[in-house]
Amino acid sequence: MFKKILIANRGEIALRVIRTCKEMGIKTVAVYSKADKDSLHVRFADEAVCIGPAPSKQSYLDIPSIIAAAEITNADAIHPGYGFLAENSKFAKICTEHDIKFIGPTADMIDKMGDKATAKQTMRGAGVPTIPGSDGILEDFSEAKMLALEMGFPVILKATAGGGGKGMRVVWRIEDLEHAWDAAKQESGAAFGNDGLYIEKYIEEPKHIEIQIIGDQYGNASHLSERDCSIQRRHQKLIEETPSPIMTNELREKMGDAAVAAAKAISYEGVGTIEFLVDKHLNFYFMEMNTRIQVEHPITEEVIHFDLIREQIKVAAGVNISGRNYYPEMHAIECRINAEDPYHNFRPSPGKITTFHSPGGHGIRVDTHAYAGYLIPPNYDSMIAKLIAVARTREEAIAKMLRALDEFVIEGVDTTIPIHKAILQDDRFRFGEYTTKFMEEFVFKKP
Repeated sequence: MFKKILIANRGEIALRVIRTCKEMGIKTVAVYSKADKDSLHVRFADEAVCIGPAPSKQSYLDIPSIIAAAEITNADAIHPGYGFLAENSKFAKICTEHDIKFIGPTADMIDKMGDKATAKQTMRGAGVPTIPGSDGILEDFSEAKMLALEMGFPVILKATAGGGGKGMRVVWRIEDLEHAWDAAKQESGAAFGNDGLYIEKYIEEPKHIEIQIIGDQYGNASHLSERDCSIQRRHQKLIEETPSPIMTNELREKMGDAAVAAAKAISYEGVGTIEFLVDKHLNFYFMEMNTRIQVEHPITEEVIHFDLIREQIKVAAGVNISGRNYYPEMHAIECRINAEDPYHNFRPSPGKITTFHSPGGHGIRVDTHAYAGYLIPPNYDSMIAKLIAVARTREEAIAKMLRALDEFVIEGVDTTIPIHKAILQDDRFRFGEYTTKFMEEFVFKKP
């Protein structure tokens, strides 16, 4: 087992990893930018190293500074959390070259699944259902036009190196295809330095359901059931839950088997998710793979009594997994609490938190790095807390979450708490009749 782990991240996920490391008797090293000197992950780590100024490129994305911090503190492993360098194959490779264990998949695995076109080809080879579309990156517009006419509209153009909705365009008519092509290429080139596009059939009324998987260094893999991530705004998740309201035992087995087959196809090591779109007829299609721990991992932990960070560390240390699949015993919902103003198009709201009262009680979990007096920097993602409610049934979980949202008091900055309350009281959510289009149709007004 590792003696000391450096966490190459910030905020609540860094604190989350530190907690499990302490329980395992592993020393921890926090890295932080000057903007994060007062963050709780810095306070609770055994050691802390400042790696640069506030901008991410000069701190949390600065690979030489992070490697230097690991070397001067004698860390024998690095946990990347999510975001930043978590899916950076170059970083994983450099860690290996410096005899530091990267807690996650190998650089080769990240490359295979990080490029969406390559991932799709790999999944087809493993027998995993995929959305009809191009076999790889499109050569030119004429190829895109030919495939679009073959598949029929609507279609969707996607950046092969994309994420967060960048370089993505839905096209409903042939007359709009060329304009969408030009816009998607320009946006993806600016955002990722790679303007490669591929095309797929656009799935109408879709649900976004991911399967949590784990694989070890010996070719074993298993799944830990599903999470429904369909409540999204501009492809950014707002609320997640498990089990999914639409899930049947038969569908869970099929999707779980497909996810395990996907993991075994690349001999996957670590935790990750296989992301699927599920249509209104319960047909499912591979969308992408995330080769890291997910923001929403706590709801899986709560319904199967399983510490995913602990298992992630154990796998990286060479421990075999059991190979058994896990199924939800409870119902859990997560609300992402962001420092944003939902009444003004989710405008970021950095600044000083003057009051912070965290909810509690049976079945409530709060993962956060915030506190009264904490100054939220404007440089990073605006999420300041994850609120998780767990109960025996979905109805009880919703009621528990609404009670906890009422108790959650954050003053000094705007937060998304009001819109979470409104969503949970919407009939479409309460009856589980929602798709990824929910937020496009949701009307939210200031009381």
